[in-house]
Amino acid sequence: MAFLLQIVLANAIAYDMILIKAKHFAKPYPKEKKLDINDLTIGQIREITAFIGGTQAQPKQHPFIGKYVIARCYSAGVHAGEVVSVDGENVTLKNSRRLWSWKAKEGIALSGVAQHGLKKDGGKVDVVNPEIYLTGVCELIPTTDAAKDSIHGYQ
Repeated sequence: MAFLLQIVLANAIAYDMILIKAKHFAKPYPKEKKLDINDLTIGQIREITAFIGGTQAQPKQHPFIGKYVIARCYSAGVHAGEVVSVDGENVTLKNSRRLWSWKAKEGIALSGVAQHGLKKDGGKVDVVNPEIYLTGVCELIPTTDAAKDSIHGYQ
């Protein structure tokens, strides 16, 4: 029994020595530091961006920007001009004219106006407006060059 007690005591002392050595040689585990995005440098942000897969997705430009179109709105009527920007149903036109009433050279709808232009003495077209912001645009129809000239030069 005494022999067994010596073995248990020896093992306990050895275990304590291992713990003491482990604590002595172990490096303290650093406390978790929370990342504050406001502390990042531009270089660090670039590194993170490169690491996670490159650049941010750029919004696609609307294909009608820079084109002369007829814009039909829910409540603002019909306008013809060059598209500057499109954001959903909101469109900015430059050098536009309001088509108060119209008759197409061919066809009966705005599609005919966009393709063939206006019939002379067949409508009311307002003066050139340098810029207009339209809301509730439900249709954009690109025009032909002949239709653009017809609308823009309408007297």
